[in-house]
Amino acid sequence: MWYDNGVKDTQNDNRNDNIDDDDYDTILSEDIDFKGKLSFEKSFLIKGKMEGGIDAQGILLVDTGAEVIADIMADKVIIRGSVTGNVTARRKVEVMLTGKLLGNVHAPEIQMESGCVFNGLCRMEPVER
Repeated sequence: MWYDNGVKDTQNDNRNDNIDDDDYDTILSEDIDFKGKLSFEKSFLIKGKMEGGIDAQGILLVDTGAEVIADIMADKVIIRGSVTGNVTARRKVEVMLTGKLLGNVHAPEIQMESGCVFNGLCRMEPVER
């Protein structure tokens, strides 16, 4: 399924392991170490290191090998790398097999694959916009 803005919705895609960089409007590549606050409206892919805060309207993917130390607020968050901080999503949070989340999670829908790492509190209810 594709959104109107041309971004692929991986929520209903069983081939979720095949992430194409073209599906994301902005990419923080592997060689980037960013410190500060990120704010964005469209999809964002983190492959490098990020420390600070994230406040987003779009989809955030923390890719395998990426390291994020931040509190995150987004529409949907997919974690394949490492996140240290609290994660809040208006739609869904997914922690994949390779994902590691050290922090609390709050979303109406939460999916954690068997084998992922999660240490925190889980609150599964609608998030006020």
